[in-house]
Amino acid sequence: MRRRRPSSLLLRWAAPPLLLGAAWLGGLIWYAADMPAQVDDMATPTDAIVVLTGGTERLDTGLALLRQHKARKLFVSGVYRGIDVAKLLRLSRQKPDEVECCIVLGHAADNTVGNAIETAAWMRAEGYHSLRLVTSNYHMRRSLMEFRHAMPRTTIIAHPVFPDTVKQHLWWIRPGTAHLIASEYSKYLAGQVRHWAEPLEESP
Repeated sequence: MRRRRPSSLLLRWAAPPLLLGAAWLGGLIWYAADMPAQVDDMATPTDAIVVLTGGTERLDTGLALLRQHKARKLFVSGVYRGIDVAKLLRLSRQKPDEVECCIVLGHAADNTVGNAIETAAWMRAEGYHSLRLVTSNYHMRRSLMEFRHAMPRTTIIAHPVFPDTVKQHLWWIRPGTAHLIASEYSKYLAGQVRHWAEPLEESP
C-alpha cells in the first residue's frame, strides 16, 4: 500500500482551519466596510429613543434627540444600579431641564442581549411600537440584530454615534480599533449562530 506523504496529510488537516480563517477575515473586512458612516434618518419621529450605555456621546445624542421632540420618552438601558436620572445627568454634565421627567433608566442589562430584552419589556409595558436606537457605529449592526430578534414587530431606526477614539479610516493599521472591530464581529457571528440554533433547542 502506498503511504501518504507527510505534506499531503498536513495539507488535509490544515485546509479546514485555513478556509475558516479566510472566511472569518473576509467577513471582518465586510463588517468594517459596512459600519455606518452617517445617520441615514434624522427626521422620523418614534415612540421612544433608546440609548445603550457605553459612551458619553450616546447619552448626549439621546438627550439632544429628546429635546428636539423626536420621541415621547428616552430609555437608557444598562445603567449601573444606584444611579438615578438626576445623578446620570450630573455625571454626563447635563443640566436638569424639562426633559428630565421623560427619561427612564433600565438597570437590569449588562450586555447587548440584556439591553434588547430589557428594552423589549419596557416597550411592551409602555405600549410603544417604534424606537430610535442610539449606540456607537461599530456596535450598531450587532445591536440591531439583537433588538430585531427581541422585538420583531417593532420599527427600529438606527442612530449611530461616532466615537473619536474609533478610527474607521484605515482601521486595520490601528491596533485598538482593529481589536475592537474584530471583537464586535466575532460577537455578531456568535449571535447569528445562537439565533439560528434557538428554534432547534426549543423543538421536542
